[in-house]
Amino acid sequence: MDKITIKNVDRGYRVKRGGKRAKEFVAIKGVNLTVKKGEFLAIVGPSGCGKSTLLDMLAGLAPIRSGEIFIDGKLMSGPDLDRGIILQGYALFPWRSVRQNVELGLEIKGVPKKERAAISQKYINLLGLQGFGDRFPYELSGGMKQRVAIARALAYDPEVLLMDEPFAAVDAQTRETLQDELLLIWEKTRKTIVFVTHSIDEAVFLSDRVAVMTVNPGSIKAVVDIPLPRPRNGIRTSAEFNRTRQQVWELLQNDPAALRVEKSYAGGQDVAELIYAAAAL
Repeated sequence: MDKITIKNVDRGYRVKRGGKRAKEFVAIKGVNLTVKKGEFLAIVGPSGCGKSTLLDMLAGLAPIRSGEIFIDGKLMSGPDLDRGIILQGYALFPWRSVRQNVELGLEIKGVPKKERAAISQKYINLLGLQGFGDRFPYELSGGMKQRVAIARALAYDPEVLLMDEPFAAVDAQTRETLQDELLLIWEKTRKTIVFVTHSIDEAVFLSDRVAVMTVNPGSIKAVVDIPLPRPRNGIRTSAEFNRTRQQVWELLQNDPAALRVEKSYAGGQDVAELIYAAAAL
């Protein structure tokens, strides 16, 4: 059963340069994509291809120029509590404790205080934050802040989690730990997850399918099925993991438009090297 259906979605911006008349920059054009209920779908693509823009549209935070997005067969018209979004920058309120940040969505839903406390403690425990409920964001490491952001998104029980490079700001060891923890949470909750990342390894390790985007304008080039068994413990060193990673890498490498854009950003540096670096961030 399809949870999300994206039909012929376009998104453009008005860009004004040097006092000249504003021209429209088409960020995304003709995007068609479906996400099954309970699926973990990753989205990868070159820098500037519109991954985050697409996620913002799914969240209802960015307008759609044309096309439609459906959730459970119903036309999406804006933000709603059926979707939770987790960003790279945590977006925690600094004046609220960990517990108060986790309870934010529950407050908006009007959940009684006693029930909020029980639910927030459940997700504080689930994310390994026991003993930190009364701490404030400035007292936490980057990895712990991201755990709070995930706990907050899960606490009000959205049907869909939209994650925009949530682990990009943490060190490599913490990133792998958070990936493992996210999979454990997903296996317990079976939320539908749409996960944007620059990392091919991360996309292949986490997801059921990987959607590969082209750039200028952004569109879906291919959707790759991930044949790896679950649970994914120890899978990163397997031959099948490397074959699948290579398949996604080749789809990115063979995008002529992406090559042109990356070269223009880099002032003529080696293009293949740049795309690999962008994908590995």
